[in-house]
Amino acid sequence: MAGALPNVRIAAWAGLPGGGHATGISENGPLAGLPGYGEMVEVSAIVGAVDRNGVDMVWGTEPIYGHFGLDLTGANGGLVRIDDIRIEDVTHVFHRDIMNWVDVRDYGAKGDGITDDSAAFAAADEAAEGRRVLVSKGVYFLGDHVTLENRVQFEGTVEMPDDKILSLTKSFDLPTYIDAFGDEELGLKKGLQSLFNNSDHESLDLGGRRVNLTAPIDVHAAVGNRVSYAQRRVIRNGQLQAADTPAWETEVVQSQGTYNPSAATKQMTNVTNVANIPVGALVEGTGVGREVYVRSKNVGAQTLELSEALYDGAGTQVFTFRRFKYMLDFSGFSALKRFCVSDIEFDCNARASGILLAPQGLIFHVRDCFFNEPADRGITSHGSGCQGLLVDRCQFLSSEIPTPAQSRKTIAINANANDVKLRNNRSTQIRHFAVLSGANSVITGNHFFQGDGIASGPRTAGIVLTRTTCATVIGNNYVDNCFIEWSNEHDSVPAFDGGFSFGALTITGNTFLASNVAPWVSFIVVKPHGAGHFVNGLSITGNIFRSVEGTMTRIEKVDTSFATLDYGRCKNVTITGNMFNNIDELTENPVTVRHDQNTEAKNWIVQGGPHLAFGGWARMVSSVAAIGAIRDTGNVRRQEAPHIDAQFGPNNDQVELTWSRDLRGAAQVTMRMDL
Repeated sequence: MAGALPNVRIAAWAGLPGGGHATGISENGPLAGLPGYGEMVEVSAIVGAVDRNGVDMVWGTEPIYGHFGLDLTGANGGLVRIDDIRIEDVTHVFHRDIMNWVDVRDYGAKGDGITDDSAAFAAADEAAEGRRVLVSKGVYFLGDHVTLENRVQFEGTVEMPDDKILSLTKSFDLPTYIDAFGDEELGLKKGLQSLFNNSDHESLDLGGRRVNLTAPIDVHAAVGNRVSYAQRRVIRNGQLQAADTPAWETEVVQSQGTYNPSAATKQMTNVTNVANIPVGALVEGTGVGREVYVRSKNVGAQTLELSEALYDGAGTQVFTFRRFKYMLDFSGFSALKRFCVSDIEFDCNARASGILLAPQGLIFHVRDCFFNEPADRGITSHGSGCQGLLVDRCQFLSSEIPTPAQSRKTIAINANANDVKLRNNRSTQIRHFAVLSGANSVITGNHFFQGDGIASGPRTAGIVLTRTTCATVIGNNYVDNCFIEWSNEHDSVPAFDGGFSFGALTITGNTFLASNVAPWVSFIVVKPHGAGHFVNGLSITGNIFRSVEGTMTRIEKVDTSFATLDYGRCKNVTITGNMFNNIDELTENPVTVRHDQNTEAKNWIVQGGPHLAFGGWARMVSSVAAIGAIRDTGNVRRQEAPHIDAQFGPNNDQVELTWSRDLRGAAQVTMRMDL
């Protein structure tokens, strides 16, 4: 060096894609003075994407190349020698390879809650190459969809618009989403949103966490961009707890509407205030059966589409609509298929209900779940989203234990569509375990208990079947202080007008128990809502019927609140191989009765009434066998067969045996109440 001594610094020119010049950024390093003649001086500067300690020129992520050199400033006329210029990568100074993480701040993230850090998150994820992505302390605004393909750790939190998705493909579980958003409910909603929008995972693991819900989770609204969904998805392994907030209060709306059973049988017309009636609301009114819900509405046309028809709602009346609040509400989807809820505890706290299904769907599966103290319902279908519904190994635990059985209001499950499977569940002291209006259902291995402490009290139905031809099997259940009710209350024309009437029901291998009940309570009840119906295909075999702390009159009966059966048309009824304890009148079909005729008579009247199923008629005699000798007035043994008249007597429940002469003796008569 000679002459005037200049100042020296590193200088650069930042280049953009396409050759443009990046502006607004620092392109000079720190200025260094030369100390004297003949001395060697080294000057340096570090270019980095973010403002970190040691970075001299902060370029961000837009520039992709640069030109570098020396900038001499100060007095002119000096003579300097530049020995060499060297450019090297010093990334290791800031995040060494021995670290198993990369920090999003190293790739431009600000964490100020304002700047859109989406691109920085993507850059950090790309650079991670299997290492963790660290979201260090701060609040990071993500204005676009972000997918992280590497494991992630949140020390800071993120904020996103509702319609933007955060997909954590290697850390997809609720605890991570809670860390990401700093809020349990929001974390659950964003996790559900990603569950429906990413093919890299099929289940959202709640990680055993308890989420305190201040309001129902509208799953469709949380997902945001899906009208329907048909891929298998699972929510599993956690607890949802209903907080003590007003958001769980049932909405109640009263409106006038008209029902015409000869028109669209599931439509209500001329509905006032229709805009305020919520979809999914329970319908109450004269002639409305159990578990009828609003499936959809047309505000302009003032109509409601119902889940079921009304058995006696013809005309105009004021209906009450009750919209229960569900912890997981899927009703916003038009259709949902192959969804599963597994190992979830729904802690309803007598405030909330459990699950509301989509209006359409197939194979919704609920397994190994607890529904603790549901306020109104456990699992509700307000349409056909229950097609192929599977409920396995679940517990429905009542909040109404002190309430008398007939005053309870909670229902564990309802379904309107076919092919429902209820297996190995347990339900305690609610009003009904299941109300099923479809066909081809299998109900097996369940224990449903609905007793109370009322002496000689009534009981409610454990299972309610509302289709006449139900094609259902009820087997190997413990039916405890409740009964099976078979009705047609969802029939818009409840009187028999063709078809098979009450048929295709198998009840086998169950244990029926009643304790301290009124003697008129029965375990199997047929309740026709219109005239002309009959039993046409019923098998009751291999069951145990037992009453303790008192006796029951009989195991089966017809509830004639609306109509009785046409006993002259019953057929294909099998009641055999059952065991009876403390039941006064033992029911079989065919039934074998012993008749002892102690005085000679030409006409023997054999009573079948107490043993004929459902109080039916003695319509057919299949056999008559003498017990010992048949003797005449002279005590002579006679070998002859009687003439038989069935449907005898004022109630058609007797059989008359007519002999050729006056005879005495004993006979075993086998008769049927069907043909």
